[in-house]
Amino acid sequence: MRLSGRRTSADARRWSPPQQVALFSLIALNVTFFSAQLALAAARPGVIAQYLGLSYRGLDQAYAWQFFSAMFLHAGIISFLAAMLLLYFVGRDLAVILGQKHFLYLYLAGIVGGELGHLFLMPGTTVLLAASGGVAAAVVAFATVLPDLELSGTIFFLPVRLKTKHLGYGLFGLAVVAMMIDRHGVVGRSAWLGGCAAGWLYARLLGFGQPLFIQRSLRRRHLALERRRQMSPGQFIAEEIDPLLEKISRSGLGSLSRRERRLLCEARERMTERPQ
Repeated sequence: MRLSGRRTSADARRWSPPQQVALFSLIALNVTFFSAQLALAAARPGVIAQYLGLSYRGLDQAYAWQFFSAMFLHAGIISFLAAMLLLYFVGRDLAVILGQKHFLYLYLAGIVGGELGHLFLMPGTTVLLAASGGVAAAVVAFATVLPDLELSGTIFFLPVRLKTKHLGYGLFGLAVVAMMIDRHGVVGRSAWLGGCAAGWLYARLLGFGQPLFIQRSLRRRHLALERRRQMSPGQFIAEEIDPLLEKISRSGLGSLSRRERRLLCEARERMTERPQ
């Protein structure tokens, strides 16, 4: 797989290992923990599901460490290999775009989101191995940051071309289907849905994609406040206060909204301020 459609320039920063410290550290941690997981599963087959995977039974018995021990556990070797390949191909660009710190926080947020999603949506008999939640967060965040970037490659000798936003949609759809189908025993795919949600939210909070509703609301409020601050006293009275006084004369003081009452308080404060 490669990323196509990108143009290089003389001013572009070249890819270098120091820019990928967080990515390679996460891959190394996953390899180390998965090797230990295989060795432990061979020596004591039931210990992972009973003590290390995240489960309702463990939480009832105050096994609080399961939130941490489940972070780097994978549901099988195929799941592990697929997760590491995705993390590498997506993370090598995403870590440069977001920075090392935010890339690491994104991965951890995906794992936490996957664990919370599992606890809220899955039955109490299941045990979660949550490492795939961080990878899901990275994929969806990448699709949010660069939605129209084209990915190309071959699957079973067939050429495949798709945009990153379609990869994100596909992973989210698979997460929903997997959570409805695989609802028994030791699972890993139930972390995908919460990881996808965490990756999407984290990328939006960093300013990528369309702003969230609360961000748009706060921005409108900030712009309105700045506009009023720049008004002269006469302009402020004419444009903001006179319409409120007319509304009070027609419908009474009780007809004012909370915002309109705040404007009256602001007008009183302006009138009592000493001139500079």
